[in-house]
Amino acid sequence: MKRVVVLVGIIFLLGCAEASKGDNSDAIARVNDAYLYPADIQNLVPAGTSKKDSITLVKDFITRWATQQLLMNKAEKNVNKTQQQEFEELINQYKIDLYTKAYLEGLVQTKIDTLITEQEIETYYQKNKTNFRATEPLVKMRYINLVKGSSKFSAINTKFSRFSKKDKQDLQKQAIQFKSYALNDSLWIDSNQVYEKLPFINQENRDKYIASGMAYQYTDSSSVWLVKVKDMINKNNILPLQYCKPTIKQILLNNRKTDLINKIQKEITNDAIKDNDFEIFK
Repeated sequence: MKRVVVLVGIIFLLGCAEASKGDNSDAIARVNDAYLYPADIQNLVPAGTSKKDSITLVKDFITRWATQQLLMNKAEKNVNKTQQQEFEELINQYKIDLYTKAYLEGLVQTKIDTLITEQEIETYYQKNKTNFRATEPLVKMRYINLVKGSSKFSAINTKFSRFSKKDKQDLQKQAIQFKSYALNDSLWIDSNQVYEKLPFINQENRDKYIASGMAYQYTDSSSVWLVKVKDMINKNNILPLQYCKPTIKQILLNNRKTDLINKIQKEITNDAIKDNDFEIFK
């Protein structure tokens, strides 16, 4: 078993400033030819940590570090050369991927035009709308949940049914009286949200309570729901543009990013050929 040597006390370690790794006299632990330095643990212990917990953290870190070094030593001697070569190739490729990804993303951030126009979104939607289908029913609706027997029920019901601009404003002002409500019936919501907001509706009885243009009251032992279904899209029907806009915008941005990356890569390669930095030997 290879020897692990701890060279300084843990209390001293917690107060150490960053040290030069070239001077082994500053090391705090050793496993064979590998050394651990104060700089390696200077940010290990969060501010305000007790002395006892600080010591535990440092001890555990040093032990983990030593164990990893010892296992690596063993692995280097026992893993066959073919596997080692495969691992080295993977490591080198991973390093290349990390560096190139960071470089390209940095360039893209400075060069990409993130403005997606309404016309671009509309054009993409018209060309690809058959790919945008509802995986579950979507609904435009509004509702108010009131305490049963409310003295203001009649007035609220009238405003809810008529739903003029002023009625909507008045209902918003009265909303503190409602147990729950949703008055924005211009947004599409999925059926799961409907089940959550209106617990008397479920997948089995959905057709009874959700259909385009349907308006009704539902009463249980303590509540009254006023419900108006403005519109509905059934499962597998083509989704409306409004619902697809965020997704289409992201698709267009991703496509633009991919095109820009391909352009940058091609320019870099062509410049290297022009400058005689890259050539293929026949």
